[in-house]
Amino acid sequence: MLIGYARVSTTDQDTAVQVAALKAAGCERIFREKASGGRWDRSELHRRLDQLRKGDVLAVWNLDRLSRSLRDVLTIMERLGEAGAGFRSLTEAIDTTIPAGRMMMQMVGAFAEFERAMLRERTTAGLDAARRDGRIGGRRPKLTPQQQSEIQKMVSKGDKTAADAARLFKVHPATVSRLMARAGGDGMALKKVSRAK
Repeated sequence: MLIGYARVSTTDQDTAVQVAALKAAGCERIFREKASGGRWDRSELHRRLDQLRKGDVLAVWNLDRLSRSLRDVLTIMERLGEAGAGFRSLTEAIDTTIPAGRMMMQMVGAFAEFERAMLRERTTAGLDAARRDGRIGGRRPKLTPQQQSEIQKMVSKGDKTAADAARLFKVHPATVSRLMARAGGDGMALKKVSRAK
């Protein structure tokens, strides 16, 4: 079955032109949706994808009606492939039910994979450079090295309990527990934190 999907971005737009083209192409059923093409959570599109059977073909007026995101287009193509369904875009003359259309989508997928690989490579290089400069990713520590040293001293000497130190430095008792555990603090300090919670 040839199934049409027509989409416009806003409520004041009309799907009439798309619907006419899809009917002329032979679509037996046409589903309409008013939602941005940049959004993944489009209920009508996902309902159609879930209902596709082997041999069905999802048709759109042009590719950007399916999605404005290349990543989302490729994800949809994977879902169509898993269902044994095809895809057709009327304006761009893409038809994955024929070899030329499948080749076209494979080329698009190959370029997207290349871009993802380049992005991973750039990210890895950036993280390596940051580590060499002494910068580490993740959240900033809640305590400065000097504060950590002060807490370790006062808790180790018994001047303050771990819970008291946590209140004094306005951190969660678990933060002090982890600090003392890393510093090899004795078990008594950690027990005091547990009792104070």
